[in-house]
Amino acid sequence: MAAPKSKPAAGSAGKPAGGKRIQGLIKLQVKAGEANPSPPVGPALGQHGVNIMEFCKAFNERTKTLEKGLPIPVIITVFSDRSFTFITKTPPASVLLLKLVGGKGSSTPHTVKVGKVTRAQVEEIAKLKMPDLTAADLDAAVRTIAGSARSAGIDVEGL
Repeated sequence: MAAPKSKPAAGSAGKPAGGKRIQGLIKLQVKAGEANPSPPVGPALGQHGVNIMEFCKAFNERTKTLEKGLPIPVIITVFSDRSFTFITKTPPASVLLLKLVGGKGSSTPHTVKVGKVTRAQVEEIAKLKMPDLTAADLDAAVRTIAGSARSAGIDVEGL
């Protein structure tokens, strides 16, 4: 699975964002390749006066290489002239972990375990998530992802 690019996309006529006043910042989680004007995308963008279809087309184009339906965090910067840029992040660690074990998280994570992952699998997720984590190195990122796994009721072998 390829990581989405974190490069901002130009909104409205592709003008650069330099010198414009920021009107708002919108944070959403949208499924890869499935952005459409219905909630939550439509109302969130509509209240800032953004061209919703333009965002949907640009987002779907950028996420077409990812697995369809994977939730992708996106940060949309809206400018005073109603143009926008957006940055896509990597999928949440919990989603990637639960996909590995094939199910839902545990309702009581410290007593009922829903699956197991190996250190190698956790390392792979950590490498993918590295641009979005505050970890200084891969080992710290692995520990962060392992903590997310334990919180979801997933045993981590080899740590």
